[in-house]
Amino acid sequence: MTSATAPVDLSSQRRRAVVASTIGTTIEWYDFFLYNTAAALVFGKVFFGSSELGGVLLAFSTQFVGFAARPVGAAIFGHIGDRIGRKRSLVATLLLMGVCTVLIGLLPTYAAIGVTAPILLTVLRIGQGIGVGGEWGGSVLMSMEWGTRKQRGLMASWPQMGVPLGLLLGTGVVSLVAGPSFLEWAWRIPFLLSAVLIGVGLWVRLSVLESPAFSQVLKQGATAKAPVLDVLRTQWRDVVKAMFVRTAEQAPFYIFTSFVLVYTTTTLKLPRSQILVYVMIGAALGLISVPLFGYLSDRYGRRLVYGAGVVLTGAFAFPYYGLLNSRSGVLVLLAVVVSLIFHDMMYGPQAALISESFGTAVRYSGAGLGYQLASVTAGGPAPLIAATILAKTKSTTGISWYIIICAVISLIALAFMRPRPPEADEQFDHASDAAPGGGETSGAGRRGHA
Repeated sequence: MTSATAPVDLSSQRRRAVVASTIGTTIEWYDFFLYNTAAALVFGKVFFGSSELGGVLLAFSTQFVGFAARPVGAAIFGHIGDRIGRKRSLVATLLLMGVCTVLIGLLPTYAAIGVTAPILLTVLRIGQGIGVGGEWGGSVLMSMEWGTRKQRGLMASWPQMGVPLGLLLGTGVVSLVAGPSFLEWAWRIPFLLSAVLIGVGLWVRLSVLESPAFSQVLKQGATAKAPVLDVLRTQWRDVVKAMFVRTAEQAPFYIFTSFVLVYTTTTLKLPRSQILVYVMIGAALGLISVPLFGYLSDRYGRRLVYGAGVVLTGAFAFPYYGLLNSRSGVLVLLAVVVSLIFHDMMYGPQAALISESFGTAVRYSGAGLGYQLASVTAGGPAPLIAATILAKTKSTTGISWYIIICAVISLIALAFMRPRPPEADEQFDHASDAAPGGGETSGAGRRGHA
């Protein structure tokens, strides 16, 4: 192969890495969000046989179990990704998530097998959580490590589009089957469709090469023997900062996309199909806003763009419920769309913001743990906290204050973050223009920094 054709090959591999990461992540988030939507609309009645509010609380409890399992997945697949490779880890997470999702679609109801039904549902939700917990770090790194240092925000934001794409796809399929037979059997269709999506995802994901940065680590024999323990020993502060910086993004997001379905359909008595369409519109706009804010973070800095999203999310906490409580279709749509755009201001640059705190040899483990721990402290509890506040106070005022507190926590964490690309990756940027599959030439990257 001549040097003249090398840049074309490199460019092709970059596109393939982006496509493989984005499609795979979309499928995994489709599976994960599908459960969230079903928990809000179906599972309380189908698997718990409880009162309307009691069933919702129980369903959100199993939803939280999935969040709690995500750091476990980050640790398991972070170890695999940092020891063996990003690609193999990503294939495994996709298979695990797909199998669990299809089995949920086949699960007998509470009326058929009693208490065994919610127990099995919880086990499968744990499997989903482990799968998606290991997915994020690998998909983001596969895309980011194929890109140049100056484009890291944009490159890492493409897999982040798996969230709005997965939300759009999952909500869209549910809205299509949300007819008279929805509670009886039609809710199972979106879960069973996951089998087809997994096949597509595997075909795409198996076609991409390992990232050049990690390939160089393997070549030099510089992989960490115990990457999870290594990163917790040397960079635990960065893990904690990553966890807290996500609070304003993670907790409000599940209030804006999951709890909103409960609040608007049960308290405000708005049509379920109407709210599902509004969430789909907000998710569709994310296909533009997520990479846009990732790109802007390359131009103006991660912390500036991310901080703007944090502030605007906190400032919108009270207007959000004011718009919802109007029951006006236009104003409710405005509330849903604006809330998700403010979320995207954080989610676009977030992958690069967190990943740049860790060296290549432990990046999968460190970034994955920091990212997924927020699912336990913020994302998972959010719908439960919101539902409990509403049940006890009969008001959304406490929920708005909860969102503001989340924003304050993230601002404090952001003030202490110092995302810096590893020096070795900067050398890769220059070398990558000369040879396809080139990689870092100065070692495995930092294990830590002050």
